[in-house]
Amino acid sequence: MSVPLTLLGLLERAPSHGYDLKRDYDTLFGVGRSLPFGQVYATLSRLTRDGKVVMDEVSPGDGPERKRYVITEQGATEVNTWLADPVAPEPHLQSVLFTKVVLALLLDRPAEAYLDGQRRAHLARMRELTTVKQSGGLIERMLADHALFHLEADLRWVDTTAARLDALRTEIRQVKP
Repeated sequence: MSVPLTLLGLLERAPSHGYDLKRDYDTLFGVGRSLPFGQVYATLSRLTRDGKVVMDEVSPGDGPERKRYVITEQGATEVNTWLADPVAPEPHLQSVLFTKVVLALLLDRPAEAYLDGQRRAHLARMRELTTVKQSGGLIERMLADHALFHLEADLRWVDTTAARLDALRTEIRQVKP
């Protein structure tokens, strides 16, 4: 997640104070992982320094002054470019799951047990996400669906790998140190 570009996108929608940006970010994108206030203000400071936002209003608040930020043309151009650029397809041909299986086989450790443990962890997370889907709004359901689809793909890989462990073990042992 690109926090700076996401905040720029929220600012393109409407000028906002840092507190409002954090609230909107957490509501729309921060399900289960809210954005710290310090990160919001540090990001806004960098965006201001880089000419992507400006402050158009400073007013007194209960604590520090409330600063309202407005996106600049440069910031809007960057958001437009980012939105038009497709996200690089995942996954890469290397993954932690695969690395752990190969190392377990190389080191004569129980790869089957590792895969079983990984399956249990994925299924537990899938149960949590299913609860989110059942109790959340549309945003939470869509985020949960995205995560669930990835976890389902991982589980298919875990099952396929478990079925091929003997063949993989044989191939890996042919690689000399």
